[in-house]
Amino acid sequence: MNITIHASFLPHEDPEASVAFYRDSLGFEVRNDVEYAGMHWITVGPADQADTSIVLYPPGATPGITDHERDTIAEMMAKGTYASVNLATEDLDGTFDRLEAGDAEVVQEPTDQPYGIRDCSFRDPAGNLIRIQELSNG
Repeated sequence: MNITIHASFLPHEDPEASVAFYRDSLGFEVRNDVEYAGMHWITVGPADQADTSIVLYPPGATPGITDHERDTIAEMMAKGTYASVNLATEDLDGTFDRLEAGDAEVVQEPTDQPYGIRDCSFRDPAGNLIRIQELSNG
């Protein structure tokens, strides 16, 4: 069986702030922006990886969601505990410096973890945790 990851989904509430973070800070390309009833589903991804995307979606538009669930999601997003994604780069320090200069919210500076990786983390404008690890050379 040959299965690949095509798209992952992260919630967002502010299309302009989300595009600015993913396009301008992370350097992803915006592949699609579908607007419906004032809400946006925005597809972004690395320019050199056309088959892998992140879809930024409005969580309140999820079918069947109750008002209580919508409130819980909003509370978790505000605390930064609702969603996350792990990314990788060959230049962790350079990536960290670029994101920090772009006013991204730093959660963790580049750190050598006891489990064998070096990583850092940020929050995107919706509060999602963006963890970035350094690719090993070996």
